[in-house]
Amino acid sequence: MNAINFGSGWWPTIRKRPGHSGYATMAAGVRERFAEAGPWSAEELTGLDAIAIAAVLDQDPGHQLMAEYAAALRDVGAHLLADHGGRYLGLLAGSGSIPDLAARLAAWDAFADVSRYDGREVPFFKRAQLAAADLERAGVAPLPGGERLTAFADNLVPHVLRVDGVLRLERELTAAIEAEELLEHGSPPEVELRAAAVHAVELLASASGGALSPAEIDGALWNRGAGRRYKSLPRPRSRNTAY
Repeated sequence: MNAINFGSGWWPTIRKRPGHSGYATMAAGVRERFAEAGPWSAEELTGLDAIAIAAVLDQDPGHQLMAEYAAALRDVGAHLLADHGGRYLGLLAGSGSIPDLAARLAAWDAFADVSRYDGREVPFFKRAQLAAADLERAGVAPLPGGERLTAFADNLVPHVLRVDGVLRLERELTAAIEAEELLEHGSPPEVELRAAAVHAVELLASASGGALSPAEIDGALWNRGAGRRYKSLPRPRSRNTAY
């Protein structure tokens, strides 16, 4: 699921289940497929196309997201076959820490998330870090270092921080968000917004005196974003495969 945990910029254009967000709609389709037929094998992943994944998610196979999802899942399957004997958890062999596991995932096309800003690379690694954190939380990756992960930079956490007054945006960016204009992925405002949210969460973690890690604060803010107040206001949206 972390391999296809992106598409928030397209959520207004997909077919949502009643009472479900865009992400919850996709996750429900994957869960039901696993419950009915079990997980895809690595070999099956390498053969997925937009039509196959659209059938699982009950979406239009012509929607751009379906092709992007299929490409990401094929990449996961190819890496599992080439490097880990086709085993999902073979990925854990040789990983000495949760950040190390995240870095290994970040090198795959399926989890690519590096922006450029002012001539330098900004490695956000949102989904790679989240996948490593989820494996740790599930008890299958009992590795140290989870507290060293950053916030999982997407569009919802900056939205919550903005609504709560933690982030104050320039007038032009605020107007664009409130007008529901799409932000160009990799543009200075979009990169700055994600980076400012990551930095703010680091400051919050520091203020907690180590009681809460950045990943834990990120989770609390993400869940807070499901509240009516936050859902009633336009959030920043960008169409990309990072988040």
